[in-house]
Amino acid sequence: MSDLTIGRESAGIAAQSASDLYRAVWRWHFYAGLLVLPFMITLAVTGALYLFRDELDAVIHADLKRVEIQESAKVAPSAMVAAALAAHPGTAVKFTDPGSPDASAEITVNTETQGKLAVYVDPYDGKVLGSLPDRGTVMWTIRYLHSLKYFGSTARMVIEIAAGWSVLLVGTGIYLWWPRRQTGGVVSVRGTPKRRVFWRDTHAVTGIFVGFFIVFLAITGMPWSGVWGGKVNEWANGNNFGYPAGVRIAVPMSDEHLDHVAKTSWSLEQAQVPQSPAGHHGATPISLDDAVSTFDRLGLHRGYAVNIPATPTGVYTGSVYPDDLAQQRVVHLDQYSGKPLIDMSYADYGPLGKWLEWGINVHLGQQFGLANQLVLLAACIAIVALAVSAGVMWWKRRPQGSLGVPPMPLDRRVFRGLIAILAIGGVLFPLVGASLVVMLALDWAFGRVRMVGKV
Repeated sequence: MSDLTIGRESAGIAAQSASDLYRAVWRWHFYAGLLVLPFMITLAVTGALYLFRDELDAVIHADLKRVEIQESAKVAPSAMVAAALAAHPGTAVKFTDPGSPDASAEITVNTETQGKLAVYVDPYDGKVLGSLPDRGTVMWTIRYLHSLKYFGSTARMVIEIAAGWSVLLVGTGIYLWWPRRQTGGVVSVRGTPKRRVFWRDTHAVTGIFVGFFIVFLAITGMPWSGVWGGKVNEWANGNNFGYPAGVRIAVPMSDEHLDHVAKTSWSLEQAQVPQSPAGHHGATPISLDDAVSTFDRLGLHRGYAVNIPATPTGVYTGSVYPDDLAQQRVVHLDQYSGKPLIDMSYADYGPLGKWLEWGINVHLGQQFGLANQLVLLAACIAIVALAVSAGVMWWKRRPQGSLGVPPMPLDRRVFRGLIAILAIGGVLFPLVGASLVVMLALDWAFGRVRMVGKV
């Protein structure tokens, strides 16, 4: 071998190695897109709508949620509950304070024939405005569609897998986008919609700008996932990172969890509900009006919900989760003395709980007001454009009668580093790891079948 050929051979090996790595990354980017993009479109559309849940519900259900502001004083909460029960006989389980002067009160009634109903009452004259099934507003429907809750617990696992693969999608996409002496497709779009390069550039440029949001939304959405979210919640609460253990054991506790009693924040889902202390035999419970007065005196943010005790050891639970995280609060009152048993706010969460709640609040479009909503709306629109451009680009590129899977690298050793990275992600997110193993097996089997077919 001459000195002249040694340099050429080294350059050829380096070029082949770079080509093989590109093929490997492109192949897994394709697989990630195949799995994730349908979910990303659904999540982006429903998420964009849910960002404006209060505004949309106020318009769609204006006849139930909006009232005319009057100068007269509001009627007592007990009178609103009595009106709701007169219209829909049953047991009142929750009273929700009007969040603004033009908002109605909401009383949750457990009926024998219709299940739980949300009954809306004008707080100024006590008249019933109408009712809906509990959590039956349009925006609750959108929320359940967003979380795939209508499709059972298995669907929550699918969300976890999709979130993990979307992070992989962004990582491989950045590598494919990385400038390699091209003059376009980095921050500008070439060609026209008739050409495939237009869709390739649209996909690449949109992806590099929206990639951060995809990763952020995927990670902050993980707390709601089926396996990872539940396990981390248990770990956080069990190790004094979420709901402080010391607060939980300071008073007699029931076996009931707060999430089963009232809509609550992620960090408080596993929090146990206290009991009204024993020794009140023959004592008369305080009224709902007294409980509401106490919550008002304690300074709960307007729009708080009051869960009404259903047993002799039950408590009045006042809870509110406004846009301002600092105003999140849960207070449990002894139903006989009216004394606060537990008073929890965002400041009492542990470090992990605070970080996750902040991420969730931004994810929901709440933390930074209208700017938060508009930025995430733009991100959701970009995600849909990203998915559509990927579909069009694939359709234009794929060979006739073929799925169009990117070619397998000639040197399979390039997969080693990629698989190592995937393994780390799989350890952190078990369901994602399991799905990666399945995809690796399918990819290997697909390659073997093609090789046999060529023999």
